[in-house]
Amino acid sequence: MQLFPCPFCGLRDETEFTYLGEPKARHEPADQTSDEAWAEYLYVTANARGEAREIWLHLTCMESFAMTRDTATNGVIGSESLRRAP
Repeated sequence: MQLFPCPFCGLRDETEFTYLGEPKARHEPADQTSDEAWAEYLYVTANARGEAREIWLHLTCMESFAMTRDTATNGVIGSESLRRAP
């Protein structure tokens, strides 16, 4: 069992989370994006070894957040809220 740090709820069991992907900018405007660029956005990932920033969803509180992990060791380095200030 691994514990993940939800910025809203604290340390929780890994089974309460789901991986949403790596953060990347969407091509805009969408109606002018080529099929190749859209397919790359959807399906190509960096899959870096070592430190990586990932987007996760905590299924208990339904908040998404960014978590930084070491993908070689599965060690969690930190997490941060994705909420924007009003």
